[in-house]
Amino acid sequence: MTSDNARHYDLIIIGTGSGNSIPSPAFDDVRIALVEEGRFGGTCLNVGCIPTKMYVLAADAARTVSEAARLGVHAHVDSIDWDSIKERVFADRIDAIADGGEAYRRGPETPNIDVYDRHAVFVGPRRIRTGQGDEEMEITADQIIIAAGSRTTIPGFVTESGVRYRTNADIMRIDRLPEEMIILGGGFIATEFAHVFSSLGVKVHVIVRSGALNRQSDADVSARFTEVASRDWDVRLNTTIESLREEDGVVVAKLSDGTEVRGGEFLVATGRTPNGDLMELAAGGVDMTADGRIAVDEHGRTSAEGVWALGDVSSPHQLKHIANHEAKVVFHNVLNPGDLRSFDHRHIPSAIFSHPQIGQVGMTEDEALQWARDNGTEITVKVQNYGDVAYGWALEDRDGFAKLIADKRTGRLLGAHFIGEQAATLVQQCIQMMAFDLDVREVVAAQHWIHPALPELIENAILGLEFD
Repeated sequence: MTSDNARHYDLIIIGTGSGNSIPSPAFDDVRIALVEEGRFGGTCLNVGCIPTKMYVLAADAARTVSEAARLGVHAHVDSIDWDSIKERVFADRIDAIADGGEAYRRGPETPNIDVYDRHAVFVGPRRIRTGQGDEEMEITADQIIIAAGSRTTIPGFVTESGVRYRTNADIMRIDRLPEEMIILGGGFIATEFAHVFSSLGVKVHVIVRSGALNRQSDADVSARFTEVASRDWDVRLNTTIESLREEDGVVVAKLSDGTEVRGGEFLVATGRTPNGDLMELAAGGVDMTADGRIAVDEHGRTSAEGVWALGDVSSPHQLKHIANHEAKVVFHNVLNPGDLRSFDHRHIPSAIFSHPQIGQVGMTEDEALQWARDNGTEITVKVQNYGDVAYGWALEDRDGFAKLIADKRTGRLLGAHFIGEQAATLVQQCIQMMAFDLDVREVVAAQHWIHPALPELIENAILGLEFD
């Protein structure tokens, strides 16, 4: 205890997503407070990456059956058992992991850790107000790690309308599948859920204020994705919602094009807001960036001495694997203040598990062109269609492609973008080439690709690049 009866720790960790990976045997002699006001394990485990991909697998299975006739296999989906899908994801897997993780941190296996379940706010330098159950208290620490994540951004007009809406936090646990669904947003969360519910038989209306879906991707990838997705979903581009109302439990959206769409569920997927603004950071001397993130340096240090931050609450890259990487760096730095490591954000891969799937790393073509102008060099670009390689023939694929972008002088890969089957896996080979700074001309000179597997797409794309 401190002199004012606040309980003192060596380390406070706020958030149990990637933050929960930090306590380990290396910290056995460190007194730790772990603060988590939501489900233990954070967004990715409970309402994000992991359960959504389990739903995607069910959606992919339904879609495969519905499209089997093109391969000469005549089959149909008899029914969708929504309750069984939910049970497989949550009752059989996710909830048990979350509950088990919390029990472990509260149990005798980790006697150096105390868990608090009330919201954490700063009330002074390295001083937090939180609590357990009905009891509120203040705790202090020599060091604090903020890994508090992010939340769905809800547009003001949605809350002001008073209509019932969903986010990624609860859409996967709805009681039954609606006949129709409205999805507001056109990024990866919106398009993954559109794929899930459309493939399970729901008519999906996707409302997008921009002119394409997944605009953060390379322009060619975004355009192709929008084209393919529009065959299955009612995609309203360059469209906004002018008003919202409810009629007999159904949400009705009046759109800027003068039409109306209806949905038994209304999903808001318009981006995510870092949670730092909910933590009274100024009281702890912790600065924020202009766009609402906790400001950190390359080592994960905030403006306040002894306070670190990682993941969505501070990073512009709201990706679980980035948060995990940052957690490893902060883990090392907290234990080794004289030998600080830096975040490595040079090559950031991502994937979108929709239909079609997207895998991407590095610069888009537009970004690479600007980089080339700034650096007095040129780029070379090759688009290779899935249908140009043997496994693409087997897939009967007419939409998928790989797009590689390289420095024309050095042969270094600047960006790699895939849309189609196995895209999230295919991009991994290109990540390795970039991480190890390989000249793709040397890579393609050796034998790395199995015939007739889909990675031959990469080999052919490299062969199609033109160099000085």
